[in-house]
Amino acid sequence: MDELFFQTFGISIKLALLTTIILFVIGVPAAYFLTYSKFRLKEVLQALISMPLVLPPSVLGFYLLIAFSPNYWFGDFLNHYFDIRLAFTFTGILVGSLIYNLPFMVNSLQAGFTNLPQSLKDASYTLGKSRFTTLTKILMPNIKPAILTGICLTFAHTIGEFGVILMIGGNIPGKTRVASLAVYDEVQSLNFAMAHKYSLFLFLFSFIILVFIYSINKEFLRWKKL
Repeated sequence: MDELFFQTFGISIKLALLTTIILFVIGVPAAYFLTYSKFRLKEVLQALISMPLVLPPSVLGFYLLIAFSPNYWFGDFLNHYFDIRLAFTFTGILVGSLIYNLPFMVNSLQAGFTNLPQSLKDASYTLGKSRFTTLTKILMPNIKPAILTGICLTFAHTIGEFGVILMIGGNIPGKTRVASLAVYDEVQSLNFAMAHKYSLFLFLFSFIILVFIYSINKEFLRWKKL
């Protein structure tokens, strides 16, 4: 049972790490675009990114499962031309996790960019700095709390995912079974001791993440006042 416990959490942590890393790479340019671009349909794009915040996870998981199925054109295309199967695989729950957690990363980073004075960006351009240099050397160092918040929230939220992963992954032990699904399984089996073990770990992990976020933000605000 202990081996299964650590295996399950290993899958959860692997999923959370990959999701967080990939979304950070995607989220920085996406948040920059949403903050500074004058794209006419920007609000529509913002709404699409934020949809997972209000859409029931089971609904999102259902439509992703349909899309990933070999019986539909997208899943059939991936399977036929690239030999990639997303339904009931770790790759599939990773893709679902990326879509589901996208707003947690992008919205946090966007809030950081929005709070920066426009003069900071303008001064960088006046000195002849490129957009990439301005982003990486000027803007990002000044939104460290937003970056840490986005990273921590994305990681912690991925650890606690349930509906999307259940719909796409099917709760396969050693493959797509994560800690949140394990809690459900143990409760269904009336194994409350094991359910408590999983739940306590998830509770403590989430609590530590939140304390870390608030501590970092408090230290940054104190540093800015100096």
